[in-house]
This record gives sequence, structure tokens and C-alpha cells, in this order.
Amino acid sequence: MKKILKILLGLVILVVFAGTIVYLYRKSQAKPVIYETSVASVTDIVRKTVATGKVVPRKEIEIKPQISGIIAELYVEPGEKVKIGDMIAKVRIIPNMISLNEAESRLNRARISLDDARKNYDRQKSLFESKVIAEAELQTYDVALKTARQDVESAENNLQLIREGITKNAGSASNTIIRSTIAGMVLTVPVEVGNSVIESNTFNDGTTIATVADMGEMIFKGKVDESEVGKLHEGMELILTVGAIDAERFTASLEHISPKGVEENGAIQFEIRAAVSLKENLFIRAGYSANADIVLESRDSVLAVQESLVVYDGDSAWVEIETSPQTFRKQLIKTGLSDGLNVEVLEGLTKDDKIKIRNAPAPAAK
Repeated sequence: MKKILKILLGLVILVVFAGTIVYLYRKSQAKPVIYETSVASVTDIVRKTVATGKVVPRKEIEIKPQISGIIAELYVEPGEKVKIGDMIAKVRIIPNMISLNEAESRLNRARISLDDARKNYDRQKSLFESKVIAEAELQTYDVALKTARQDVESAENNLQLIREGITKNAGSASNTIIRSTIAGMVLTVPVEVGNSVIESNTFNDGTTIATVADMGEMIFKGKVDESEVGKLHEGMELILTVGAIDAERFTASLEHISPKGVEENGAIQFEIRAAVSLKENLFIRAGYSANADIVLESRDSVLAVQESLVVYDGDSAWVEIETSPQTFRKQLIKTGLSDGLNVEVLEGLTKDDKIKIRNAPAPAAK
């Protein structure tokens, strides 16, 4: 009996050992790799580039004073619409003391000359009425009197101009009143009542009192990399996405490409401008950031495969197509336009060919 038990125990140990060996052997064997496949499809391929920039008014004017002084009154606020000639602000002149003193002295001298000319005229007129002198001689004194009056008026106007920036004969024409030079919307008023302003002249740009723009005509200003600018031409259509109104799309027509590039972060960028087609129910504010999609090339209803399935080797391109279950062969193809995701196939493939998905094996069946 003991002998039979020993034999049975030995057989059990032998079976367990053999099973372990078989399990470990199977465990060490590599699982067969089963590759998934894909097929070509008919689709549209669009190659485009993106330009980043902003939407700004085509006509934006900075209103600057023609005299220096202090802002006495402001007549507009940002957002208001103005017409040509509407008042923007009033400037109070701070006269130069030397010029003021010279103007006052000139007026005093003119008044003295006028008083002397009047006395001489009255004296000669009395002699003329007594028929002591001829009319021609009296006329000389009459001209001198009129000249003296004109000198006084000119001196008074000059003094008033220095003090107030306007003469009594100027009427509404005054450079102390700053007026809009275009019709549009006031975008900014960077000054306040009491601020000092400097006149615009040959040596100074002057202080900006307000910025006025025509908001009915907007343009997109953006930049394109040098690798893409050669494919652009005037008249191309752009699709704008405005950051603040991302639910809407606007069309624009490319109208200018800068002939000179500017280096930014190691890359050469070229500025472009495009006229934006506005929508009546949407108001675009000046300075909105925007992206412009520019279609460079397009193909409609062409046979295409995923770019990741194609292997490029020098000037040739190939894919692996299935000839029998999980058996593949190399197939050369001729490619066309690519949008980065799909590439057009001109020759070498049909819609029925099964293409091996590289580096993407499916789970092996158990």
C-alpha cells in the first residue's frame, strides 16, 4: 500500500513539474502581432496657412492742437460719433511774456502815432477849409491818418491773438478750438481738462487730444512667415476668426503684401493687409485680435490616405498593402497635395487596397 502511494505521489509531482515546464515555455513565446488596416477615401484636401494679427480701422486720425496751452474744455467722449468740423476741445493759451510785452508796446506806439496823425490831419483840414492849402496836400495827411488807424487795429489783433489765440475779425475761425478733421467715431481721449498740450509743428508731433476713426471700413493687419508669403497674391480670400466673436466668421480680401520682411524671434515675417467685409448686426471694435485662414491650394473629391501611413524615402513614397491576411508588401505611390493630416494619392492605390497601420498593432486573439 505504501509503495502504491509513493508511486502515485511521484506521478503527481511529475505531472505538476511537466505542466509547469509547458506553462513557462508558452509564457516565454512572443505573441503573434496582428496589424490593423485602413483604406483610402475620397475627400477634399485644403492646404492653408494662418496669419495672426488684429482688426483696425482703415482711417484712424490723431487730432492734435496747432497751439500750445491748457485744455479748458472737452466736448466729446470715447464712443461718440462726430462729423468733420465738430468741436473736440478748447485750448486756453498761456501767453509768452516776452511776446506779450512786445505786443503791448507795439500797440502803445501805434496809438501814439494815431493821435499825432489825427492832430496833423485836423490842423491841415482847417487850413484846407480856409483855402490856404490845396486838396492834394490834405490828401497826404488823410492817408497818414488811415495808415495809423490800420496800425492800431493790427496791433490790437496781434495782442489779442497772443492772449487768446483769436482775433475779433476771425469770427468762428480759431485755433484754440480743436475740431475733428474726419467723420467717424471717437476712439480715445487721452487728455483731461487742465492738461497741458503742445502744438504740432516741424520739430514736435504735438499732444494727441483725441483719436477719431471711420468704423465703417475695417482692415485686417497680420503677419505671414517667409516660407508662405511666396504663395500669396492680392485678391485672395481670407476667412477671419475674431477672438472676441469666435462664433462668427468674416471674409476679407487680401489687398497688400509688404515688400520687406521684419525679423521676429529669428523668423522673417511679412505684413499683410486685407479689407474686411463687415456684417450689419455685428460691431467690431478697433484692435480686436484675429486669425486669418488663407487657402493656398485645394483639391476637391480626390483619393487620399492618412499622412501617417505613408513612408517617404528620398524622392519616393510607399505604403504597405495587405496581399493576404496579415501579409503585407511594399507599394510605391505617387502623392500630391497634403494638408498635414491627409495626402492626395495620384497613382499606386485604389479604394479597395488595405493599408497597414504602422506602429499600431491590434491586440492578439487569445
